[in-house]
Amino acid sequence: MASVDRLTSTIRFYYEQAYSKRSWQFGLLLFGFLFHILVYIRYQFTVHFDEGKNTPDWQNEFEKIGHSEKIRRKLQQQEENKNKFLGIEKSKNQEKKDVERRFEIQRLNEISKMKKQYDDEVGENKQTYLRTTLDILDTWPGILISLILAWPMYIYLLVISVPTLHYIVNRLIMMIFVIVGVTVIVFTLLYLSPSDPAVNILGDQATEAQYQAFRELHGLNDSYVAQLARTIKGIFTFDLGNAFQGNERVVSSILRRFPVTIQLTLMALTLSLSIALPAGIYAAVKANATFDNLFMFIALIGISIPSFWQGLIFILVFSINLGWLPATYSVNNYLSLLMPAVVLGTGLMASVARMTRSSTLEVINEDYILTARAKGLSNRRVILRHAVPNALIPIVTIIGLQFGGMLGGASVTEKVFNINGIGSYIVDKQFVPDIPSVMGGVIYIAVVLSIVNMFVDVLYSFLDPRIRSRIQRGQQ
Repeated sequence: MASVDRLTSTIRFYYEQAYSKRSWQFGLLLFGFLFHILVYIRYQFTVHFDEGKNTPDWQNEFEKIGHSEKIRRKLQQQEENKNKFLGIEKSKNQEKKDVERRFEIQRLNEISKMKKQYDDEVGENKQTYLRTTLDILDTWPGILISLILAWPMYIYLLVISVPTLHYIVNRLIMMIFVIVGVTVIVFTLLYLSPSDPAVNILGDQATEAQYQAFRELHGLNDSYVAQLARTIKGIFTFDLGNAFQGNERVVSSILRRFPVTIQLTLMALTLSLSIALPAGIYAAVKANATFDNLFMFIALIGISIPSFWQGLIFILVFSINLGWLPATYSVNNYLSLLMPAVVLGTGLMASVARMTRSSTLEVINEDYILTARAKGLSNRRVILRHAVPNALIPIVTIIGLQFGGMLGGASVTEKVFNINGIGSYIVDKQFVPDIPSVMGGVIYIAVVLSIVNMFVDVLYSFLDPRIRSRIQRGQQ
């Protein structure tokens, strides 16, 4: 029984909190439409019943109090004292009229006070739409009915009551607008492109009838608005059409290439972070030492070296000369991903190492680090427990940006090692131009970058209490 009361009180609390904000009222009414129809019917019945109650007769209520004669005597005494003090002589009738006039004014004031007090007392118990809803949610049968008729409303309440979840949902909604905006821009550029997909696909030897049949088949003769609407619709239906080359579904092509891309990206991320983070921290602790100068020089080379050249050198050395690793990617040989992962992760490793060094170096000169050392903490504990956690924000930022870019497809690395990933797929299709395939790749990249950025922003709240506090305040 106690658990039921706790549940109903919790639901009432969050519902009342949400209903107090106009921007959230619409969501409550939308997701709980059927339930709110019942609430409205009960509310109208209750209001109609309350209106049928008799309103007090204030004149009689005032007379029942019995203050009329007392007030009159008081006013009569005041009138006589005033006339005597001012030396005014009035007839009894005139004096009585003045007293009655003042009495009427005071009587109306007293009745007004009584009415206001009554309205205040009744107003506290006056039935409102919110009170009707809360009364229903205060009972176990009411909870069951609302769960059956308005279960989406409870999901909505859960989302808006948990700050982090509310923030994630808001970012997902924003992501939809970003994806649609990117789609409109890229599609417009492709539509205005002077190249003709029919000529590019069929070649110069095809007849005009074949060109027209191709355009008709793929809807290229439709208006700009019709083609754009079809593309935007495909985003929400997960049907981006068929590729001009091969007539394969675009979504299927991307999904087939996604596993190798995610494998390559995760391997490159793991290798680069396992080297960059410890090396960057150690370089910051030993600032301007031999290791610091040497490692930062290597990191600078890692940022500057072209991926295609590094990949070719790796193939020449480790595949052709030494024969240690396969030169091209093979699905059944995970060692064939090692060289591409190192090539892809070199730039990330160098960038993260430099950022880790600079961020840690900035933090270890703060006053609270000096205080921790003054308390007698070991240097390792000071660095790992106090310095590194406070230096992670810029490091996480650059990791998120680089990781999103790698997930979007590392076309150069994939081309060098003959990996049939998303990056090489997008590059191949954009030279046709295979509009459905290019649009599918663009939408994929937009989704990946949006999700990675959202994940990084949420991670900020766990790393920095100030950001977590801002997210919680943003909900209020």
